[in-house]
Amino acid sequence: MRKWFGNDWNWIVAGLAAAVVIPVLTFVMMMPILIAFGIGVFVFAGLVFLLAPRRMFEGIDGKAIGRGRLEFVRELMANAVPAAERLEAASERISDKDTARRVRHLAEIAADVFAKVEANPENAGAVRRFLSYYLPRAAEVAEGFAMVEAKRAPDSKQLQDVGDVLAKLEDAFVHYADSLIEEQLDSLNTDLRLIQASLKEDLER
Repeated sequence: MRKWFGNDWNWIVAGLAAAVVIPVLTFVMMMPILIAFGIGVFVFAGLVFLLAPRRMFEGIDGKAIGRGRLEFVRELMANAVPAAERLEAASERISDKDTARRVRHLAEIAADVFAKVEANPENAGAVRRFLSYYLPRAAEVAEGFAMVEAKRAPDSKQLQDVGDVLAKLEDAFVHYADSLIEEQLDSLNTDLRLIQASLKEDLER
């Protein structure tokens, strides 16, 4: 499964490293146990810090878009990420290949939206409804499909109804993902008009 915006792997690696360092220092290099333990703690703390997963929007200048707005977008994204993880988990539980593929596609679109919003957080308004409503609802519907499918005698009509909703949600996901590109195209079109006006003025002199 995709790792979205951080996990606890830095703690696991640091713990394993410390678990190796302390016995080696004690039994191989014959250091006193207290010194070896102290070095092990230092190694553990250092690796936890060095390998810490990045935070969303790390490196973004909060002054450029406003710290309050940045925190709002960060919170919006933090609430949306678990829904995307649920989508991906649901796709692994669904046995119908077409539906599982559709749900994975929804998760991929969500990841694409996350990347675009992180790159340009000022455009988050264009996908606010996607992040706060459609993405969590899609996760619920996908999980519902998996639950219906898991019954000993699944209701084929219910599966069809849920599948139809997932298909419509896929259209909505594509719409919102493309809306972020449209935001950038608006800026491009403005730049093109300005360049064309400038070229016309200069070339007609």
